[in-house]
Amino acid sequence: MTEMIAPSRETLADLERILYAEIPLTRAMQVRVLRADQNGLALGAALAPNLNHKKTAFGGSLNSLATLACWGSIQLLVRDRGQAITIVIQESSVQFLKPVTRDFEAVCPPPPASVIEKFLRTLERKGRARLALEATIRTDGEIALHFHGQFVAYDRERFPGFEPVSVV
Repeated sequence: MTEMIAPSRETLADLERILYAEIPLTRAMQVRVLRADQNGLALGAALAPNLNHKKTAFGGSLNSLATLACWGSIQLLVRDRGQAITIVIQESSVQFLKPVTRDFEAVCPPPPASVIEKFLRTLERKGRARLALEATIRTDGEIALHFHGQFVAYDRERFPGFEPVSVV
């Protein structure tokens, strides 16, 4: 069975560099890769650059960080595949449950090993695969945001003309 293996600090630093290079908004949001372990990938962001008019975290920033936590999780899954993989979000939903009044982090827990295995096997065989992931942002021990997204990963060499609607 394939399981999510905790990446090295170097791999996490590489992921942060990829975020900054491929998604410039992450710099303005002050996104940081915090950790990746059996509980999933955690990304953090400072409150100050993500404030709204009510002095709480802007909903778009919360949604973005949750999306990025899922996107980053897939990046970690496919990093050593030897393929030029692009990851796009196909569909998402988000529930805003509580205001966030401090620095925040989004956590994307790993899916079951059987789901990861099927995703990677399909990606290898077909050059394209879908993966549904969830992420949460907590404040004061309670869920402030719940995110669900459907992502597509594809091999750019096998699908050179594929133009996704949204690239994360």
